[in-house]
Amino acid sequence: MSAIVSTAELRRSRVRLLIVTMLFLVTTVNYADRATLSIAGPALSKELHLDPVAMGYVFSAFGWSYVLAQVPGGWLLDRFGSRWVYACSIVVWSIFTLMQGWIGFFSGGAAIVALFALRFLVGLAEAPSFPANARIVAAWFPSNERGTASAFFNSGQYFATVIFAPLMGWIAHEFGWRHVFTVMGALGILMGLVWIKTMYGPKEHPGVNEAELDYIKEGGALVDMEGAQDGKTASGGPTWSHIGQLLSNRMMLGVYIGQYCINTLTYFFLTWFPVYLVKERGLSILQAGFVATLPALCGFIGGVLGGFISDAILRKTGSLTLARKIPIVGGMLLSMAIIGCNYVDGQALVVGLMALAFFGKGIGALGWAVVSDTSPKEAGGVSGGLFNTFGNLSSITTPIVIGYILSATNSFNGALVFVGLNALVAAFAYLFIVGRIQRVQLRAS
Repeated sequence: MSAIVSTAELRRSRVRLLIVTMLFLVTTVNYADRATLSIAGPALSKELHLDPVAMGYVFSAFGWSYVLAQVPGGWLLDRFGSRWVYACSIVVWSIFTLMQGWIGFFSGGAAIVALFALRFLVGLAEAPSFPANARIVAAWFPSNERGTASAFFNSGQYFATVIFAPLMGWIAHEFGWRHVFTVMGALGILMGLVWIKTMYGPKEHPGVNEAELDYIKEGGALVDMEGAQDGKTASGGPTWSHIGQLLSNRMMLGVYIGQYCINTLTYFFLTWFPVYLVKERGLSILQAGFVATLPALCGFIGGVLGGFISDAILRKTGSLTLARKIPIVGGMLLSMAIIGCNYVDGQALVVGLMALAFFGKGIGALGWAVVSDTSPKEAGGVSGGLFNTFGNLSSITTPIVIGYILSATNSFNGALVFVGLNALVAAFAYLFIVGRIQRVQLRAS
């Protein structure tokens, strides 16, 4: 038997590894583009004379449109497939990122309005990205590999900081903050062209063989989900009834609450963290770009490790619920270490606690694996869109709330407590609201 299995494994293609690598690379560029404003922020706010509250609203501009466009973006994915919708998304958000480098042609209020508008358009264009990631993972990966695959692409958000925070910090220091946007925008356009050449559904990919297709299909992959490719449309798309059923499902509501709280940590890191290092801890922009890489690297390691732990628990216990909940709850409790930064003075200790917090956040960032596990086949994009809508409400609230806390207290202490308590609520949601994790079965409309 082992010889037969070995022979089957040898002749099985590994195209799904290329697919998840592309998801990782695109997610890395995605989060680097989101973080451009946080790196350019200290110099930009000084030049444009933005106070903390105004900066909080500018940081939130991305979130308003990103949240509003989640369900429409998910509907587009279910209607037309991920390949072309995602390709258009990448190119368009990159163009708007590049255009932010032109803000220097404006002054005063006009510059603020133009910056807010362009960040708003970036959020609008990025909306289909993560629902598409979840659909692609559900289509390409069997259940026992889905946690690792989801954690791997999701860890791109940390890898973006590891690679691009020092680069963007150096660009801002040497050439000015405007060039941060132009360089990252150009890179994104290039990535969009690469995506079109490499991404297909399981049944359409020229490199996949029958052995791999059978393996992923027998393991629970929804290989027909990505049938809408190359301009062919799926039938009709999801209905309002499907959306209503997802919103009334207790398991999904618990998942939505958990993701909102988990993303509070993410958006603190993407918006106010470099500002915290510069204004509260006295670092330069260049130093902040390099210092931010250690927590990000720990988040990346935690993210990949969380996926391995989850899939290992699934193989050992056969329980999807235990496999997803144990890393999520444990990781969120560990993330509360961020509050400890209020009680230490040394920069090394602050960075160490931040690194520990983001390591925990990485371990617990399995929400997209849960989406791939639970989304109904006929509404995978909309399910991911709803999940990302709730999760990214924190992209609006986090920068604004922290801006008001800073304005009222002139200190980041309350902000770090706010972020840490959100991690606690996320753990509570998965422990007491979510219940058993299983695929949602929709009733006919």
